[in-house]
This record gives sequence, structure tokens and C-alpha cells, in this order.
Amino acid sequence: MSERAKVLVKEKIADSGVDQLKENFDVEIGIDMDDAELANRIGEFDAILIRSATKLTPELIEKADNMKVIGRAGTGVDNVDIPAATKRGIIVANAPESNSVAAAEHTMALALSLFRNVPQAHSALVNGRWDRAKYKGAELYGKTLGVIGFGRIGQLVAKFAQGFDMEVLAFDKFVSSERFRDLGVEGVDSPDEIYRRADLITIHLPKTPETIDWIDAEAIAKFKPGMRIVNCARGELVNLDALIDGLDNGQLAGAALDVFPEEPFTEHPIFAREDVVVTPHLGASTAEAQDRAGTDTAEQVIAALTGGVVTNAVNIPAVSPAVMEALAPYVPLCETLGRLAVGLTPGSIDRVEVEFRGGIADNDTRLLGIAVQAGLLSGHTEEAVNLVNAPQMAEERGIEVIEIKDSTADEFTDLIRVTIQSGADVVTVGGTTVGPKNAPYLVSLWDQSFYLPFAEHMAVFRYADQPGMIGRVGSLFGEQGVNIGSAAVGAEANSDNAVMVVTSDAPVAAETIDTIKSVDGFSAGYAIEL
Repeated sequence: MSERAKVLVKEKIADSGVDQLKENFDVEIGIDMDDAELANRIGEFDAILIRSATKLTPELIEKADNMKVIGRAGTGVDNVDIPAATKRGIIVANAPESNSVAAAEHTMALALSLFRNVPQAHSALVNGRWDRAKYKGAELYGKTLGVIGFGRIGQLVAKFAQGFDMEVLAFDKFVSSERFRDLGVEGVDSPDEIYRRADLITIHLPKTPETIDWIDAEAIAKFKPGMRIVNCARGELVNLDALIDGLDNGQLAGAALDVFPEEPFTEHPIFAREDVVVTPHLGASTAEAQDRAGTDTAEQVIAALTGGVVTNAVNIPAVSPAVMEALAPYVPLCETLGRLAVGLTPGSIDRVEVEFRGGIADNDTRLLGIAVQAGLLSGHTEEAVNLVNAPQMAEERGIEVIEIKDSTADEFTDLIRVTIQSGADVVTVGGTTVGPKNAPYLVSLWDQSFYLPFAEHMAVFRYADQPGMIGRVGSLFGEQGVNIGSAAVGAEANSDNAVMVVTSDAPVAAETIDTIKSVDGFSAGYAIEL
């Protein structure tokens, strides 16, 4: 660049990160800059570094005429309007790995506090009571830990627990059996297995509609009596009322919580209990994690402004404009195929095969393979998945992705097919784009051909190929107040079964799917949100 770029450090980051920036750019520290001044001056800067306090709204981003990159020193980017930044061609980068160690260590700190009654004993002693007998604890040694959600943090917790000679069980549909074995962990097929066998559960899931209240009264009723639980992930994952009931009836021996449904959170009966250990969301609050977030983000900003590879971009993949122009119409299709395929997969993912047929096979399709991975993992990991970090996250989970190319396609100009191997089960879905707007269409599912547009809400059924089955689905949808938008059916090759795909104008409730599956002749049913 002919002139040194201007970088605004709007919030406090590590001095080492600031020093890195100063070696390359003109840096202004704007910690005391108020909102009005920021709005007036943001157009001067090529980059801005923020933490969580600064809100970069569409209106503010619209004023950022020279902005090329926004660096968020931390994991989340909720305070940045990603669509507005993307529309203006501004890269948004964060530091997703900066707090993994801190969160895993805090999980273990809470587990030890819970087993050894550390906070309660401390409080008694400083208040003049020598309650040694009252606070006799239990050992982690030899106990069984159940980890629900086996991403970066879950894997670190497992490693730390193994240092205490704990047996570790883990449930994560998106981690392969080989990865579990490599880490010396027993992967289980359902959380119920963990509930039945574990002495301690720690949960590391993202917050999604499916994971809210993951630990509820129904789950707690399945717990091994005397179970303890730690939550350092998201407050909404654990239903606090159900937790209290479980403590009262003895199903739970204790709980440790670092996160809560709303924060700050200080008024609740949970805080009056001696069998509960609480901390005010300290999982990422270490000096090292904060410093790491600053330096990691500074490195991303430097890469963005000097033509390097931005490895933690959350909106723009690091590919050339020419490649993006050729493949961009197929990215949404590939993400959708990944979401659909994993939604139809009953167990953990062992292998993923992505097949490109027709003219599209003549391109460098790596970006599209990444888009499939992003679709597979979307909503199922602690960190947000994007086209940059999807391969790394798949690798961490031991998911093998194979790409196959063939320049011939019998029925379509371009065809993309995704196959997931899950133990003995195989799920295959295929799609193409249609029309000037490249609308994604479903063209195959298992061995059956279809031709219908994808929709946000879909349901898939397998059933015995006999008269009256379609009408039963329609009647039951009507009873549940669900309007069918479109439907397609067909018999499976070399089988007495048929497949039905239905789109609807609203999400299909799990109860509706269960009701249809209970009808004689139906063997499987899935509600898919795309």
C-alpha cells in the first residue's frame, strides 16, 4: 500500500497485539471515543478492533467508507451486523480459539469445587466455623465423566479429566468413532447412555432451538442417582426449575453453573442452595485468554490489510474473486444438502462423500466441499461455523470428507450429491440449481428421484408402498395445523418401501413426526429445518 493503513483500536486489547499493529499501520487508541465521535470518524479507518461493548450497526457500517476489516477480539460477533459488513465487502474476523483453554480449565475447577465442597467450606471457615466433618467430599479419581458436545472445549475437558484417571464417555453426533478412539474416549450413540452411566456430566453445546432445555425434567429422570452436573457453555441448556427438583428428590447430588438464562442473573432460588456452586460467567475470564484474543485478532487484521489469508473470517472465505464468481451460485445448495443429509442421519458421522457431476466438475470445487461441511456442522458446534473454519472443525471431529468429480451428468447440467456413512447406515441426497436465480432443487434422496424446490421447513418419511399412506400424512398434518406447501413421493429402487418429501409453511413439531411414525406402515420420519 502506498500509505500506511489507519487502524482504530476501539476497546482494550493486549499490548502485544497493539504493538503488532503499530509495526505495520498507523494505530489510534480510541477507548475513550464516544458513540458520536465514532460515527463521525469511522470513515477515516481501514480497520477497527473491538470487543463486546462497541455495537457496529448497519448505520455505523454505512459510514465506514474505507473499512476493509473488523476485528472482534473474542469468540462471538453478535455486536457486529454481519450482513451489512458483507454487503460493503468488509471482512469480519474473530478469535474463536482464544478462550478454549480457559473454558475447559474453569469446567474442571467447578467440577473439583463441586466434588470437594470448596466454596462451602471456604465460606464456613471465614465465618468462624470449622466444619471439617460436614464438608467431606468425593474424588474425581476413578469416576465416569460424560461429555455432551465434543468440540474443542469438550475435547480439552476430556483430556484434563483423563489426568485424574476418570473414564470419559462422550456424545456428539458430529464426531467420528475414529476420533473418539484416538482420544481414548468412549463415544456413545445417545445421551441416554451418558445419563445412565456417568457420575459427572459436563455440557458443551451451542444454543439452538433444539438444545434449549437440553437438561430438563425428562433428562434428569434418566440420570444415574447421585449424578453431578457442570454447565460452562450456555445458560439456556439447563432448565433451572428441573435442576432444583432433581436436587430436591436426590436424583442429583450437586450442580455447578457458570452461565445462566439471562445475565446478569442474581435473583433465583438456585443461589440459596449449598449443593450448587456458581460463578458469574468466568469461563473465558483469564488474563491469558484476554491477551490471546487481542493478539489473535491483531494477526487477522494484519493479514486482511496486507493480502494474507484471514483464517478466522466469519463472512468472506479466503478465495480468489474469480473462483467465488464461478462457484457462488452453488454454495447455498451445498450448505442445504449438508443440512438435509445430516438431518436424515440417525447416528454419528463416519465419512462424507461429496460428488460433483457435469460442468461444475471442471472447476476447483474445494469451496463447495467446504460449504457442505459448513451445512453439516451448522448449529451443532460451540463456535459458529463458516466457510473458513468448517474444514478445521470437521477435522477436529474426525470427519473424513472425500470429493469425487465426473464431468458427465445424465439428467442435469450440474449435479451435486452428498453421501454420509454412519455405521451401517448410508444417507444420500442430491441437488441442482434451476433458473436464472439458481434456485436450489432436491433431485434425489436415498435411491429415489425427486424434483422439488428446497424449503425452510421440510419433512421426510419412509413407509411401506401401499395405498392411502399419502392421505394419512395429509390428514395428520391438517390435525396438527400444518399447511403442506408441496410434496413429492416415489418408490425406492429394489424395495417395497417408498419415500415422501413434504414442505410446509411452518416447522413440523416432533410430536407430529412421532404420531405419523406410529402409524402402521411408516418406518421413519424426520423434520428438517433448512
